[in-house]
Amino acid sequence: MNKTVEVLSDKPALVARALELILSKLETAIEQRGQFTIALSGGSTPKPLYEAIANQKLPWDKIHLFWGDERYVPSDHPDSNELMTRRAWLDHVDIPAANIHPVPTLEANPELAAAKYEQQLKEFFNSSGVAFPSLDVVLLGMGDDAHTASLFPHTEALKVSDRLVTVGNKDGNLRITFTYPFINSAHSVIFLVTGANKRPALAQVFAPVADDFTYPSRLIQPQGELWWLLDAAAGLELQH
Repeated sequence: MNKTVEVLSDKPALVARALELILSKLETAIEQRGQFTIALSGGSTPKPLYEAIANQKLPWDKIHLFWGDERYVPSDHPDSNELMTRRAWLDHVDIPAANIHPVPTLEANPELAAAKYEQQLKEFFNSSGVAFPSLDVVLLGMGDDAHTASLFPHTEALKVSDRLVTVGNKDGNLRITFTYPFINSAHSVIFLVTGANKRPALAQVFAPVADDFTYPSRLIQPQGELWWLLDAAAGLELQH
């Protein structure tokens, strides 16, 4: 694993750096594999990034979008990560509908939805073997409890290592989430972390020894590159 930690002066600088990184990965992927695959995160931190990507002139027909996790709500619900992404980015660009791969959230139950999304991923990547497919980029955030995607401390989702997608649980609210081994199969994982409230969690995530099930972001150890982009408020104690 190739790990890089960058502390940026503020959130706009972090967004600019994330955009630069993603565009670089996109160019390389299309050059090497003819397409670019990215899994998106929700929350407020990546929204300006999505708005910035929407302003780029890109080969949209070669870009495929997935979501690393999703709340179990309809796609037009205010809490939907898909809705936020469509409003900030997808509604403003000429991307083919077939290139957008949202999490199904209208199944009879989340377990069925997780299985359906996993099947969609396997079919897209033509993956039937034991090895997990590799997304070009997985974009992640981190909560002040060190959760990432919908992998929350001491939940069953953290024990799932033989599937791509499982059911996450935040205080009884069910979600669909990538498993940590699937995230770890990516070519590049990029964390975007902002705010002083993240410092205690980051200290544990970066500590030589701590409990992975208490601080789930520690489980993200990709086979490819791992990027931590932090604003100054979050990364203060990690600056050298």
